[in-house]
This record gives sequence, C-alpha cells and structure tokens, in this order.
Amino acid sequence: MASDLELSAMRHAITLSALGLGTTSPNPPVGCVILDQHGTVVGAGFHRRKGEPHAEAHALNAAGGAARGGTAIVTLEPCNHVGVTPACRQELINAGVSRVVIAVMDPTSRGEGGASMLAAAGVEVETDVLRDEALTVLEPWLTATVRRRPYLTWAFAADGGHQSAAEERLLLDLRANADLVIAGKTLDEGIPGGHASAHFALPGDADIDVGLWQWPSAAYEAGVRSLLVVGHEHGAALRPHLHAVDELVVSVPRTDPSQALDVVQSDLIPIGFRLVEVAAHADSLTSRMRRLSV
Repeated sequence: MASDLELSAMRHAITLSALGLGTTSPNPPVGCVILDQHGTVVGAGFHRRKGEPHAEAHALNAAGGAARGGTAIVTLEPCNHVGVTPACRQELINAGVSRVVIAVMDPTSRGEGGASMLAAAGVEVETDVLRDEALTVLEPWLTATVRRRPYLTWAFAADGGHQSAAEERLLLDLRANADLVIAGKTLDEGIPGGHASAHFALPGDADIDVGLWQWPSAAYEAGVRSLLVVGHEHGAALRPHLHAVDELVVSVPRTDPSQALDVVQSDLIPIGFRLVEVAAHADSLTSRMRRLSV
C-alpha cells in the first residue's frame, strides 16, 4: 500500500505532468518525484518534448546520490526501450532506487515492460496508485494511442449572440492542452512552436470540415495526439459524428433568472456523454463533458 507521503508525491507528480500538455506529443505527458529513504522530496521533473530527457531523468538528476535507496513516484510506467533517450527503467536501476510507485501502466511498453524489468532487478514495484487522478492528464494521450487517432475536443458557445466573445475565451482557455487547434478556418499548434519539429508536423492542406474524418489519422502519424476544434460553425460536420468526439465543452450565457431555463436547454448534455465539470464565470457557464466509453 502506498503511504501518505507517496500519495502526496504522486499528486505532485501528476501536477508536474500537466506542464507537458501541448508539447510532449507524440510522447506522453509524464511527471516524476523522487523521495529519499526518509520520505523527503529530493528530486522532481516532467517530460517537456520528444527528444529531451524524460521525467524520470530530470528527477534523478535533481536528486543525485540521494535517490539511492529511495522511491521513484511516476505517473506512467517507466519506458523499457532505448530510443531517442535511454530507457527510464535502466536509469532508475542505475540510480539505486529501491521502490517505484506507478499510477498508470503503459500500453505501448516494449518487451516485458518497464515494471517487470524493474521487479526482475530487485526493485519493489507498486502499480495503479491514484490511477484515476493521473488519467486527468494522461487519458487523451492513452485514448489516442490505443485508437491511433487524435483525441478530439469540440468547444463552442451554444447561444448565437454569445458566440464570438465566448468562443474566443474557450480558445484562449483550452488551446494549451491540445497539440493541434482548429478555430474557424485556421489550423495551428495549440502552443505555437511548442513541439519538437523533428517529431511533429502540422497536416498540410486539410479541408477542416469536409475532410474532418479523413485527415486525423494522417495527423496522428505526424505526431498529433490531441485535437481541439473551436466554434459553433463546425456543428454541421461534427454533430452527425458525435460518436467520434471525445469531449464537448459548451458555453452558455448567464442571463436574467427569468430567461435561464431557455438558455440551459435539455439537450445541452447529449446522450453518451457524462458531465465532468461545470464552471461559473461572471457572464457564462461552461460545461465540460466526456464520452462515457472514454
């Protein structure tokens, strides 16, 4: 059983992992915290982009010799292969950690998997620690990786007179979480220049609506793992295919109480989606929904 110190460290690692959203793809956003033998945090890190050190490497470098005999807390199973960077499971073994606590197992692990190799080397391994909390960051990457198509979020304002300012706010609030953003007829990185150019490319000449169900697979191969579409105008292309939308973010205006029931209509949350967040702003309400199958 993970200790209270380890649970606290895992939540720290999950928070760190979110710093990689919008830049790590095609790699996952991962966070890592190192505890010494006394349970004190001696190192922490997150993965920023493909080709750069992984979260474990950053955390171990910060910890130095204090990692020996300590515990590594990591949001995703340490990788088991040598690619652009060394295998994280070997770096943990070389550092002499005695225990590794993992939130989510990696479906892309090669061979026996990093956890198995760590255990074979005599390292104590515990898995599925705060898994659901770690998925708040990792789920889009995991879903895209299993499906081999980018995780799709559609954000729009439900009220015609409210759309321009509200959708501009949605774009500003959400784009940093996505690899690729479609707003109107413009296609761009969520964080312009945020990805490693050697491992990520924007799809060329994509017809945003007509070709919406043809080019995402090619975008996946180019490194895209999350796609944000902003705008009510894309409804004609998306509403007939809501089964392929992973998240909906809908903004409705806050009005005089006598008109509120007309604004928040019964079909706001479509069948097949679950409500995961409602945020109240000075002039609007934003509902975030996720597909039940995700």
